[in-house]
Amino acid sequence: MQTLGAGTPRPRSGYMIALGLAAGPVVALGFTRFAYALLLPSMRSELDWSYAAAGGLNTANALGYIIGAGSAAWWSRRLGAGRSFVWGMIISAVALLASGVSGDFTALSVLRFVGGLATAVTFVVGSALASRVHTGGRQQRSAALVGVYMAGVGIGVVLSGVVVPVALTAWGASGWQAGWLLMGVLALLAVGPAAWAAKAVPPAAPATAGQGASGLRRLAPTFAWYVLFGAGYVSYMTFVIALLREQGRGTWSTAGFFIVLGAASALATLLVWGRVIGRLHGGRAPALVSAVVLVGVLPVLLSDGTAAAIASAVVFGAGFMAGPTSVTVLARRMLPQHAWTSGIAWLTVAFSVGQAVGPLVSGILSDSDGGIAKGLWLSVMLLAVSAAAALFQRERRPAAPAAPSAVSAAKPSRPTHVS
Repeated sequence: MQTLGAGTPRPRSGYMIALGLAAGPVVALGFTRFAYALLLPSMRSELDWSYAAAGGLNTANALGYIIGAGSAAWWSRRLGAGRSFVWGMIISAVALLASGVSGDFTALSVLRFVGGLATAVTFVVGSALASRVHTGGRQQRSAALVGVYMAGVGIGVVLSGVVVPVALTAWGASGWQAGWLLMGVLALLAVGPAAWAAKAVPPAAPATAGQGASGLRRLAPTFAWYVLFGAGYVSYMTFVIALLREQGRGTWSTAGFFIVLGAASALATLLVWGRVIGRLHGGRAPALVSAVVLVGVLPVLLSDGTAAAIASAVVFGAGFMAGPTSVTVLARRMLPQHAWTSGIAWLTVAFSVGQAVGPLVSGILSDSDGGIAKGLWLSVMLLAVSAAAALFQRERRPAAPAAPSAVSAAKPSRPTHVS
């Protein structure tokens, strides 16, 4: 592959690599995480679950996600970034396939947990790989490439919005099982382009003397924002389809909603957010993301009409994946390159904590008087608080590496292995 400068791919190659990496979030979030919302009404009906139980299944997924995010940097060092990324996808695909062969709550909880763990490794390591596609000085170009990677989530949502209703329509009561199986097959097919892209990413710069500290403490407001944002947005994503079904919409109507949401996410992440986030500094980008997502939740809570549902799908869809994009770009700006994977990993742990708590609390509220809408008002409150928390973030560049001393310059240092 022809390169420009120190391992930086040519512009067209960079976008192709980022697009190949985007197969990771197609599987990790589009299938494993968010498609559950489409399958939930059928699973809840056939398996006789309460909303709290349904939310608990997503909490199991989020707990796995926490462990996966926390261990992602370790796996990256142990196996290498590319292998960790690809094997996470393979394990996720197997978990999707296995979810289609059992109706046992405990077995499904374990599979959701395993899927969450594997997809977190894929998503975190893939985010770091996407950050390395372009390591030059143009922040806007790097943010745009990260946006291409994140657009995989919206693509996955669109694909699941097509596959799941076909399964539910064609297989009836067992359609939810067919839905998991079909997504598992698609996930296996996505491994090929992801593996090619991972191999094409320029290698990480090695850590040097004076680069031990990662500077994560300076991102404390962003950690707080990410917990609140994760809890707020995922409550909506888990239960909004159930709310629409409760309002009288059928399988294909709710699928259309999901497809619009996913298309809005992919297009906005590709065409808008990468450039916008590249121009905003400090916590202004995360705060803006929370505000947009909050506005996207409101229409379905204030009205049960078709126009409200479409407006919610477009606005929420356009904003929700800008959260991980803004965090990845901010980590790239404020942390030294050798700390990008671990920094993104720990931020994703914070995100996952919110995602673990949100659906469970929202599910409990949904089982009480007021129904699902009451649970979704929790999203509005959490997103409002998250926007305020983000504004406390200030941006500072990572400190330059310390110059080697005369003694250390005279002696060869032992290389530090990083992914």
